[in-house]
Amino acid sequence: MKLKVLLLMFCFTSTLSFAQDKIKYSKEDIKKMETYLFNEGFSSPSPKKTSTIILKDGSTHKGFCSDIDTKKGQIYAISIKDSITKKAVTFNADEVSEMYVFPSNIEKIAKVAKYMGNIRNFGTKKLTKNTTNDRIHFINQTVSLKNKKEDKEFLMQLINPEFSDVISVYYDPFAKETGGFSVMGSPQLGGGVIKSYYVKKGDQIIWLHKDDFEDNYDFLFGDNAEFVKKYPKNSVKWDYFSFLISEYTQLNNG
Repeated sequence: MKLKVLLLMFCFTSTLSFAQDKIKYSKEDIKKMETYLFNEGFSSPSPKKTSTIILKDGSTHKGFCSDIDTKKGQIYAISIKDSITKKAVTFNADEVSEMYVFPSNIEKIAKVAKYMGNIRNFGTKKLTKNTTNDRIHFINQTVSLKNKKEDKEFLMQLINPEFSDVISVYYDPFAKETGGFSVMGSPQLGGGVIKSYYVKKGDQIIWLHKDDFEDNYDFLFGDNAEFVKKYPKNSVKWDYFSFLISEYTQLNNG
């Protein structure tokens, strides 16, 4: 009987401690944490702007990107018209170390239309991310697609170039979004949160789905006590993911 009482007291104390550790953020804090800081994912290159391809052998090639060949969302080959020789040349993805291309205007227009179709975007995303004139950075990474396939090399778009020195986040071309609802054809209310990314920390790269965020919290952030105290696992949501990556990076570099 005494043992049962002690066990009940332990469970109650643990639950109370857990509840006490949970942080309630202000509306202003939540708005800040829900702001989407990653770059948009693009897949169609602009044939009118100069792309740069850096091969594994160290050579650099510049030209107008006419086509990016993809299979099941992943890049397999890149064709460019050399800016000097004017000759067309195609590189297999496994030859490429890094690549910089500009998004096509057609895809940017489509991104803007999508942005305007969800009211939530107005408060969480920057329209300039959809109309960017910046280069898109692709990096060759060895990864298991959705953590299920054998490891292979793929060219993946880095979507947090401004704060990627500790944790790199890559665009998942097959990522789905949380659902919302629309009334009589009006812009969608709610939803629109991207459900998955490829994330690299140290030498490990994983496919991270929102459903697995809590299980991977310690891998991502657990080595920084200051961060964990400020943003404990039981107080944050997947909606804050880009902010958390940025904040963690700043605390590690501070």
